[in-house]
Amino acid sequence: MRRLVDAPRWALNLFAAAALVYLFMPLGWIVWFSFNEPVGDVNLVWQEFTLDNWRGAFRASAYRDAFVESIRVAALSTAIATLLGSMIAIALARYRFRGAAGLNLLLVLPLTAPEIVMGSSLATLFLDNAEIIKRGFVTVVIAHVMFQISFVAMTVRARVRGFDWTLEQAAQDLGATPMRTFWRVTFPLVLPGIMAAALLSFALSIDDYIITLFNRGSLQTFPIYIDGAFRREFPPQVNVLASLILLASISLMLIGVLRATGKASRS
Repeated sequence: MRRLVDAPRWALNLFAAAALVYLFMPLGWIVWFSFNEPVGDVNLVWQEFTLDNWRGAFRASAYRDAFVESIRVAALSTAIATLLGSMIAIALARYRFRGAAGLNLLLVLPLTAPEIVMGSSLATLFLDNAEIIKRGFVTVVIAHVMFQISFVAMTVRARVRGFDWTLEQAAQDLGATPMRTFWRVTFPLVLPGIMAAALLSFALSIDDYIITLFNRGSLQTFPIYIDGAFRREFPPQVNVLASLILLASISLMLIGVLRATGKASRS
């Protein structure tokens, strides 16, 4: 009888495990083929295990330069979007002011608008002002910040929504200045949400293709270069660089989980 009661739970767990395998299979495939020694310049058929790809991951200057450009764009745009988006989220959650509903609608629009519409619109804007700004690194950063702010603001706002604002009042009653209250009370409590938003926006930026394509000028980011090079070659170094990004993301998430677990155990 107990087995019949537990059957739905086991079926749900099995379904969840199958869904996770389906989601992570392409990632595992990328990592696995980073150790392949292909015949020729196309790394699509497994031939032989080797570590040479990881030793020479940055020897191909074109892929390395494109990878570095993507990191530069993602780092700068994420820093700007995290700062602006976090301030917007805290303002919307902390204060009640005229126009807040309209601002919420404006935050949702970039999330729902097709990327090709946003990319082409920004490209038109930059082309109309070509004498002021040329398409390239700066325009790509501006374009990425445009859609990253919404993701940051929505993520941080979800964290701030349950924040107990009476903690700020208690700190100020004890003599803390507003700035000291923010850095010692508010900021540490909302920092996990800010970090999660920053990681999400960084991943979206380094992975973006359509918006970057419209606004890049002569800039070669990693997704753009891979798309162009795939017609003639697909070396294993591409898998290695993608695996490095994956490992860095997993490491940051593990650090966050371990820190949260450590704080929970101490409390």
